[in-house]
Amino acid sequence: MPAATAPLVSPTRQRASEDLLDPVLCWRMVRSRDPRFDGLFFFGVKTTGIYCRPVCPARTPLAAHCVFFEHAAQAEQNGFRPCLRCRPELAPGRWPTDPPATERERRVRSAIAVLDQALLAEGGHQASPIRAAAQQLGISDRHLRRVFVQAMGVSPQAYLQTRRLLMAKRLLTDTRLPVIEVAAISGFSSLRRFNASWRQQYGFTPTQLRRHRPALPGPAADSGKTIPDLTFSLPTRPPFELGALLAFFQRRQVEGLESVSAQRMRRALIILNAEGLAHAGWIEIRATAEARGAGIMVRMSPSLAPVIPSVLDRVRRAFDLSCRPEAIALALGPLVTGHEGLRIPGAIDGFETAVRAIVGQQITVAQATRRVSDLVSAFGTPVDTPWPEVTRAFPSAACLARQPLDQLSQVLQHRARARAIHSLAHEVAAGRLTLEPTTEIDAVMATLKAIPGVGEWTAQYVALRALGWPDAFPDSDAGLLKALGTRSPRQAGQRAQIWRPYRGYAAIHLWSHGMAPGAHEPSPLSLEFSVTQNPGFPSPKPSMIPTPHDPDPTR
Repeated sequence: MPAATAPLVSPTRQRASEDLLDPVLCWRMVRSRDPRFDGLFFFGVKTTGIYCRPVCPARTPLAAHCVFFEHAAQAEQNGFRPCLRCRPELAPGRWPTDPPATERERRVRSAIAVLDQALLAEGGHQASPIRAAAQQLGISDRHLRRVFVQAMGVSPQAYLQTRRLLMAKRLLTDTRLPVIEVAAISGFSSLRRFNASWRQQYGFTPTQLRRHRPALPGPAADSGKTIPDLTFSLPTRPPFELGALLAFFQRRQVEGLESVSAQRMRRALIILNAEGLAHAGWIEIRATAEARGAGIMVRMSPSLAPVIPSVLDRVRRAFDLSCRPEAIALALGPLVTGHEGLRIPGAIDGFETAVRAIVGQQITVAQATRRVSDLVSAFGTPVDTPWPEVTRAFPSAACLARQPLDQLSQVLQHRARARAIHSLAHEVAAGRLTLEPTTEIDAVMATLKAIPGVGEWTAQYVALRALGWPDAFPDSDAGLLKALGTRSPRQAGQRAQIWRPYRGYAAIHLWSHGMAPGAHEPSPLSLEFSVTQNPGFPSPKPSMIPTPHDPDPTR
């Protein structure tokens, strides 16, 4: 691989990064290699032209040689290329969960969400995702670019290009897929464009990267033999109680759809690409084998190769891998003591989660699970898997929308719930309702509650698990009322105000272990940083200490 040269760092962009990221505090985090700070920022080394994660195992550079960036796209915009040891493409997400402070911030977050969804569904290679994002937000392309650059420090096109290249880098390193398939999965319209973009950005070819990667087990994808299963690592910030998540999913496992134990989850799924083509397959999720840090390993069938980005994104959301545990502990105080690693059980399929929520209204978890199992048995799509207990994928919204209401009622043994699910399926199938993480929570909640049979509890539960809203709180839930020692949903909602904007995490803790004495007291506005102390660098200034409404210690 050609030797790296020192990049020409734009002074303007460098100053913008330093305004947001205190270099002293960031450098201390880099020295500590503490996985709690992984993904919060990246640092470029001016003497090598490489940018890394804070947990990079390489020798720590001098502070004077480092420049810090909020996003990988900013680092690449300044001429840095990703480290081959710590692999920036593996970093956990930044988890933007606080309510937008301004209209510009709301638009930028919405634009990022739209662009990310375009990348995940890029089997159709959308001609202009930026224009589509602007139209969805009701603004012009030019205005979107202007506010995006002001907030992110890079253009929307540069952001998309970095995301595509990092996904391609991951596929080149972790799989034996042919380069032409890697290019298509990553969102490039042609192999020529992929090779040109890669060489222009990184200075070497994709083939050169593969020559330097560790050996992978199994035959190559183009060898004529059976393609091996695809395996990926998804890191997260510790502490991480995978066992609690698996226990939650195990209690609600649906016969035929999934199989969950204390060590792993297996399930079938079908994902549509941008052209509407269905890709059926299976996934298996286990704890990571890495000695340092936390996370999970995801193994999936080769049939899901064209939708790898979407599968990984769904698993990341389902296991809440972008969570900031220390920010939650700061906001919730004594409520989380002893259970700092609890996460919100998310959704691999938002429509499936909404259906389960409706079925589970006013009945026990066991009863709801049996009804959903009957639904999967009657309308689910058969899927070939290595396990005899996993045989079907959950029926799509279009499938349930086509079913006669009487037949749905017979399977669910409840006409009102069948009618609600039928209406929900029609809304989702028609594209009027999208049950994915979004910044437009109010609009989605209003659409949900407009469906007959969907009340406040169901909407809040769906917002918590399917929409990725950490402040959702179903205050009429019997378990929450019992934990809070009241029979009044209004009182429960008032008592939960102290936990905003993370009431969803408070709900998970209350469901899990109730409320300990003193757990409703306000938490102190302080945070201990377990980083390596250096007499030459001062402790963080008070302005660096995060608050419940600004949980990022790098701000």
